[in-house]
Amino acid sequence: MRGEGPPPGRQAGSRFGGARKVLGQLAFGMMGYEFAQGALATRVAMENLFMVVVVGDMIGIPVMPPYYSLSLLPYVVPEITSWKRRVLREREFSDGHDFHLHGV
Repeated sequence: MRGEGPPPGRQAGSRFGGARKVLGQLAFGMMGYEFAQGALATRVAMENLFMVVVVGDMIGIPVMPPYYSLSLLPYVVPEITSWKRRVLREREFSDGHDFHLHGV
């Protein structure tokens, strides 16, 4: 009957495809994970800086004249609540430091 079972020659390839996928994920975990985390941290820092410049007067830091802030406001409204929560939350002294042993 048609449509039953895998197509011929497909079983052997799927076994090696699964191993290839696992090896690719292992290689990413060994080499690329730290780079990806560093890129995410840089992105968050840049977004925080942009939001402070644009709507910093909400938390008491007037940086940019209101005319320019109002022109950018429609683009930043969806992120304002999460940004305020992220910036104004209480932190411990050691929260901003990564305790990695680089080079050891």
